[in-house]
Amino acid sequence: MSQSEISPQDTADALQNGKAILIDVREPHEFAAERIHGALLHPLSTFDAAALPIDKSREVILHCGSAKRSGMALEKCAAAGVPISRHMSGGIMEWKSAGLPTVAVDPSTGKIIDPQRG
Repeated sequence: MSQSEISPQDTADALQNGKAILIDVREPHEFAAERIHGALLHPLSTFDAAALPIDKSREVILHCGSAKRSGMALEKCAAAGVPISRHMSGGIMEWKSAGLPTVAVDPSTGKIIDPQRG
């Protein structure tokens, strides 16, 4: 893991403790099908680093499906001079592999599946 990467577990801990804002750079249809609870959507296809929520009390962490697009978004932040320097290693795939919860839509019923809401 590079210095710019943060593990899914460390990301989850930071979110739980109110120390991070998670930005999902996947596309809207991906976000609608499954997302990490509390993540904000800023798709890479329309990504504007200047539009990201910067909060001096919380670190902004980028994520995508596998960490490729979030790495690209991180480069866009650096090029724009926006002080965001971390993205989640392995993306939502590694998040799920770590046993961390997601919010999803059951494709057969359209029902929202959110383990945090019961």
